[in-house]
Parts: sequence; structure tokens; C-alpha cells
Amino acid sequence: RHRGLEAVLVHHRWVFVCLFLLPLSILFDVYYQLRAWAVWRLHSAPRQHAQRVRHIQAQVREWKNEGSKRYMCTGRPGWLTVSLRVGKYKKIHKNIMINLMDVLEVDSERQVVRVEPLVTMGQLTAHLNPMGWTIPVVPELDDLTVGGLIMGTGIESSSHIYGLFQHTCVAYELVLADGSLVRCSPTENSDLFYAVPWSCGTLGFLVAAEIKMIPAKKYVKIHYEPVRGLQKICEKFTEESKKKENSFVEGLVYSLEEAVIMTGVLTDEAEQSKINRIGNYYKPWFFKHVEKYLKADRTGIEYIPSRHYYHRHTRSIFWELQDIIPFGNNPIFRYLFGWMVPPKISLLKLTQGEAIRKLYEQHHVVQDMLVPMKSLEKSIQTFHVDLNVYPLWLCPFILPNNPGMVHPKGDEAELYVDIGAYGEPKRKQFEARASMRQMEKFVRSVHGFQMLYADCYMTREEFWDMFDGSLYHKLREQMNCKDAFPEVYDKICKAARH
Repeated sequence: RHRGLEAVLVHHRWVFVCLFLLPLSILFDVYYQLRAWAVWRLHSAPRQHAQRVRHIQAQVREWKNEGSKRYMCTGRPGWLTVSLRVGKYKKIHKNIMINLMDVLEVDSERQVVRVEPLVTMGQLTAHLNPMGWTIPVVPELDDLTVGGLIMGTGIESSSHIYGLFQHTCVAYELVLADGSLVRCSPTENSDLFYAVPWSCGTLGFLVAAEIKMIPAKKYVKIHYEPVRGLQKICEKFTEESKKKENSFVEGLVYSLEEAVIMTGVLTDEAEQSKINRIGNYYKPWFFKHVEKYLKADRTGIEYIPSRHYYHRHTRSIFWELQDIIPFGNNPIFRYLFGWMVPPKISLLKLTQGEAIRKLYEQHHVVQDMLVPMKSLEKSIQTFHVDLNVYPLWLCPFILPNNPGMVHPKGDEAELYVDIGAYGEPKRKQFEARASMRQMEKFVRSVHGFQMLYADCYMTREEFWDMFDGSLYHKLREQMNCKDAFPEVYDKICKAARH
């Protein structure tokens, strides 16, 4: 039961979102775009970077001089992250302020871009595309940061070729627990290079990263194909994911027996009549646009401007926005107010209040499970029984057998798939903790992995059964991290925090 303002915020949240958060989100975007433009024009980022890193080192040394009594963490407020989880540890740990949000260098000869950790995907593609470059894996949402995608993980529909976001990085720079600055790569401090991904900031503070670049092209030629029958869906998706000639592969599963499989190819040429600028504010939300091919039971081909494609799920936050603004995809709303969409996830978190947070925790699921492609059919059936959330997002990726927390069971690289479930479970007996523990158990049984931005209910033993902690724990011992940073499990798992 809720009363007064709380009742409005819980049951009619769209009122608050439309009147306050959408205009605020626009102001946020304008400020950060102007700032990024000014910094690049003045070439101030590389000069100021060294100074800012020295300031971080000074804060770490100050922590040491104070007696290293508390763990350290970044001082960035928890509400600014895209993860829906609220990190309570910020209140009890020593906050190290890390104000690093600029593109430092674009090296066309080496085909590498060097960036600070708070650079966002929207900022990076806006910076690189006009120069004729892009990065191989561009996770969809504009506000995802490089640091979050390295310390957590990131994926895109090009990952069947390039792997996860971490596999496109060639070097990291970190400030360690003793205040020293180190660079690591596959050939320099290689153990640290492979241990950093998925470590969630528990080995050191990331201050810069070098990411591979590839030439950008103007369009993505997309082929939409409706598929019916779970076995056929899985066969078709697996077949397309194995083809390296597909620049992109993605699946949207609308029910246990219905999906649209999309394949895309980068190109500079386009048939003018088939160009669809899906990123324009008045256009239908992408997942609704895709659904039309399923309802009409027809295939289709379109040419989408490449930057519009990279951020195709941003405007509707995949399909989460339909729960916040139920009429958000209505043509009238899109034409009048679509230019303000989406509200910042960070602002949604900041203003959600305890009542909404508890409602989301118990009646809403936001999870990405990474499972071997050979387990896809069984996985979708499990998602259907335990959650019954649709659409499901399917994104294939190749997982190389590198050292670190996440790698295939065998000695060879293996094709995996990310199954993303976002929304309100329709399963009648859904209970957040019990249902998610059941899902986690299944994912462990097929040697899969759970993305760590989401709520995690595993015990410590179960967590380290899912992830390979051998290199991670060895480095925490070697680099004296145990007194400086919490273990990754203690930082992200519900069982450790309650």
C-alpha cells in the first residue's frame, strides 16, 4: 500500500519521468557533449590526464598513510552507474575520486584509440565515426562506460567475430594498491592484463585503456528473418552465428516458439528506398519495428546508418521503457516528445525511492546469462519455465581460451550466446531469490556465466564454481590487494551484502 506522492511515483511513474527526468536528461546530455567537444578541440585531455592520474596516486598514498583501515573504491556515486544494483559499499569504503572521462588519442597507424575509463559508448562512436573509425564491439546503450565494460563486461552483435568487449582491448593502465602506475598488455604484465576483466575494480583503479579500431562504414545492411519453432530458432541462430561473413548477428525471441533472427553486413552502398534511419527520435522503437516482420510473417532487408544501428536499443532501453512510459511508442508521443527519450538510467535510479526499488527487486528481472551455444535450446526452455519474460535478447560471441575469470571449459575457443531477460516475469510462482538461484544453478551446470552488473544470489562456493578465480586470487595475494579492495564476490553478491 502506498499513499500520496509515493503512490504516484510507484503507480504513475511516467508522470514524474515525463515532467522532470526527460528534461533533466537532455540537460545532462548537452552538458557532456559540449564538454567532450571543448576538451577535444583544445587538446587539453592528454595534458591533464597525467595530472589527474597523479592526483589518484596521491589519494591512494594518503589512504596508506592513514593506516589502510578501510577498503578503497571509486568515488563515483552508485546512482551514476548503468547497473540497477545499489552499491552500499560506497558508504563505508574510502572513496577515491576518479574524474577521467576523455578520449586521449586516436592512433590511426596502430589502429588503436586510447581513452579514459568514464568515456561512454555514445561519446566514443560520436568521436570516432566522423574520422572514419569505429571499435569492433560497441555495446548498445549510450551511457555504458569503457571502465564498466572492462571491469564488468560488454557484448554486441559483432561479438561472434571479435569476442567480448575485453577481447578488443590491447592494453590497460592501472593505479595499484601501493599507489604505483602500471601498464599491462598481452606481452607486458600479462597476468594482470588477463585478470582485470570481470574483476570489478578489485585489483586496482583503471585510468586508461587502449582499444582496437576498425574502419567505419556508412550503413549496416540488415536482413530480418522470422523463425517459428524453438528447435528451428536455435538451429538458424547457431548457423548464422558461425558465419564470419555476417558482420552482426542478433535474435529477438518474442515467445517460446517465435523469433526474428537478424544478420547484418557493413557497407558503404545502399538502396535509397530501403534506408531506415531508426535512430531518429520519431521512429518506432527498434524491438517493435522488428516485431512487425514476425506479425507479417515476412523477411525484409534494410540499410541502417551504422551509428543508428550501434545504438538501436538505446531509445527504448531495449524494452524496459515500455514499463516506465507505457505510451512511449505511441506515434503522437514519439513525434512530440521522442527527442527527449530516453531518460537517463542514472536519474531513474537516483529518484526511484525505496518502494520502487523493492518492487523492482521482487517483480522485475534484468539479467544476462552467457551460455555455450550448444545449450541454447535447453537454456531458452529454462528461461521460459523459471521466468517467462519476453522478448529475450540473443547475442552470440566467441569466447577465446584466455587466462582469467571467464573462459570455455575446453582448450579451444568456443561459441557462446548471451541470453538477456529484461522485464516483469509472467511466471505465477516467481520469487526473485528462489527463481534466480534456480537459474544460476542451471547456468553453472552448462558451464555458463552470469553478468555481474545484475543481482546475484550465489554463495561464495557457487560463485567460484562458476568463475575461475585461480589467476585472480594469485594476483590479489601478490599485489597486496586483500587489505585494499574487497573480493569481487563481496562487492557484487547479495548473499555477501545482506
